[in-house]
Amino acid sequence: MSEILLIVAGLFLPLFPLSMVFNGLFNRLGNRSLRIALLLVWPQIGLAIAYSVGIEIPIWIICWALLTAILYGFRALVLREVSLWASFMATSVWAVLWLAIGVNDASLSELVFFALGISVPVVLLLLLSGELETRFGAAYTGLYNGLAQALPRLCWLIVVVVLAIIATPLFPAFSALMTAMLNIADDSFVLALMLAVAWFIWGWAGARLIQGLLIGSDSKVSAADMSAGRAWSYVAVLAVLIISGVSMLGGLA
Repeated sequence: MSEILLIVAGLFLPLFPLSMVFNGLFNRLGNRSLRIALLLVWPQIGLAIAYSVGIEIPIWIICWALLTAILYGFRALVLREVSLWASFMATSVWAVLWLAIGVNDASLSELVFFALGISVPVVLLLLLSGELETRFGAAYTGLYNGLAQALPRLCWLIVVVVLAIIATPLFPAFSALMTAMLNIADDSFVLALMLAVAWFIWGWAGARLIQGLLIGSDSKVSAADMSAGRAWSYVAVLAVLIISGVSMLGGLA
């Protein structure tokens, strides 16, 4: 019964092919507010189920989760639509929550904050993709280039938000993943290697997204940049994420 509940949790802490339920639902929700609610709530349901089981997470589920993270990281490499890229990256990084549950021995409240630390940057990217759609009618890589020169505020925010999603230092995802890496490095070389591969692929996918949106000539770009006041609202949220990430670095040890 306990393992059945863990499989049910795999709908919400994505395990392939159960992960297709979230991505299918995300794609069918055309309303951005509903998508944001889904991103914030979905992994929390999985955490509640997995944590309520009260048993040690089997190693085969952790391996399954890391393989899911690697698979969706690879899929994100070829995606051109920004919102779809965000949902696939959320699926990939959420899968690593199994490692946090099974290895870090964190409390439920700590895991909830970690999940929010993953989901909030994805929500921010979804909102920023809406800014692109408002200006250009769509948010696809390769559709336009040179945005870094034409829209510096918007592009700076996109870069930082992508860095938060792919678990770069100071952000919550980095803090928890680094703690997990340190905890498993001595006990399981295979798990540590799988986590490192997933992490590397996230960085690669993030670099491709940024290159496809921001690099190049701005000769064909004609749109107004984000206002300073609106940009500062994003900066405030990112500052909270950084403070949370730094505090979590010791809290999940």
